[in-house]
Amino acid sequence: SQFIEMFGNPLSLNQKNELKRLGECCILNPRRPNIALCDTDKVSFIPMPAVSEDGYLVDMTDEEYGKVKKGFTYFENNDVLFAKITPCMENGKGAIVHGLINGIGMGSTEFHVLRPINGISSPYWLLALTRMPIFRERAAKNMSGTGGQKRVSASYLDHFMVGLPAIEEQRRFEAIYRQADKSKFGDFKSQFIEMFGTVESYCKLEDLVSDTFPGEWGSEPTSENAIKVIRTTNFTNEGHLDLADVVTRDIEPKKVARKKLKQGDTILERSGGTKDNPVGRVVFFDEIGDYLLNNFTQALRPKESVNPVYLFYALYNSYNINKAAMRAMASQTTGIQNLSMSDFMSKSIVLPSRDEQNKFEQIYRQADKSK
Repeated sequence: SQFIEMFGNPLSLNQKNELKRLGECCILNPRRPNIALCDTDKVSFIPMPAVSEDGYLVDMTDEEYGKVKKGFTYFENNDVLFAKITPCMENGKGAIVHGLINGIGMGSTEFHVLRPINGISSPYWLLALTRMPIFRERAAKNMSGTGGQKRVSASYLDHFMVGLPAIEEQRRFEAIYRQADKSKFGDFKSQFIEMFGTVESYCKLEDLVSDTFPGEWGSEPTSENAIKVIRTTNFTNEGHLDLADVVTRDIEPKKVARKKLKQGDTILERSGGTKDNPVGRVVFFDEIGDYLLNNFTQALRPKESVNPVYLFYALYNSYNINKAAMRAMASQTTGIQNLSMSDFMSKSIVLPSRDEQNKFEQIYRQADKSK
C-alpha cells in the first residue's frame, strides 16, 4: 500500500511517473565479468530454499568457486533475486542479496537477477515492485512451459512497463521500507540483517567457541547435593529459559565441575524436535546459580573475543529463518531427530567487529526490556 500510495498502481497505464521498460530501470541477468579468483577461493552459494517467500535472504553456504562457476546463476551484493519458476514465483520468493563472500554469489538457475543502476533505481524499489501480488499475478499469466515447469521469461520482465520514480523518491521509499521492517520483526531479524548483512567476514562456528559439551541426565535425587538440570521443555521459542518446572538430579561431582553452565553460554537442543520445529533450537543462559544440562542438549561457550549475546542471536536467527537447513543436519531414530554436531559446528557464521557485536547486544537487551 505504501508503494502504491507513493508511486501508483504499477499495472495502470495512468502513471505518476514516466513509463519505462523495466529493462531500462535495471540490468537484467547481468553477464559475469572476468573474475580474478582461483578455483579453491570461496564464494557464496544460494539455492532456491535459501530465499524466503516474504522477501528475505535467509541462508547461504560457502562453496569453492571451481565447483559452482559453471551451470549456476551469477550475482553480486545489492542485486535483487526473482524466482522465475512456478510455484516459487507465485509464492513471492525474492530478496536483496547482501554479505556475499568475496562479493560474489552463485545460485539456482531458476533466479532472474535484477541489478539496480546507480542513480536510476534502488534495490528496495525493485524488490517491492517484483514482490507485489498484482505484479506476480500478471507475470503468472505470461509464463511459458507446461505443468510444474512454467517460467517467467527474461523478455517479459524486460518489456514490462512501469512508472520510474526519481531516485530521491525511491530512497525515501527505501527508508520507509527499512523502518517498517524493524517495526514488523520484534525479534530483530531485520535489525540483525541491516547491521551485518554486508559484513563479508565469516568463521566456522567451531572457531568461535572455546568449549562445547553435551549434558548429563543423572539419577533421581537422593542427596542434598542434587543439582538443577535444564531440559528442552525449559526452552521458549523466544530464546529464553522458563525454569518454572526445572528438575534436580544426582550427578557425579567431577561431571558437575566439568559441565556446570556459565552466564553467557548458548544452550543447543541436539536431540528432539517436532514436525513444525526441527531440532536445533537455542536459548541463552543468563541465570545465577548452579545448573547442568540434560543429555538432549549441548552447551556452546563462546571465546572471550566473541560477544555471547551476538553468538546466541546469530544461531537463533539462523534457526528461525531457515529451519530446512536444520532438518538437513539431522538424522531420525525412534521418532527423535538427532543433530549432527560435526555439521552444526561447521556452520558459517558472519563475524563483524567486536564493537559491532557489542552494539548489537545493547540494542537486543533494550528491545528485551521494552518487550
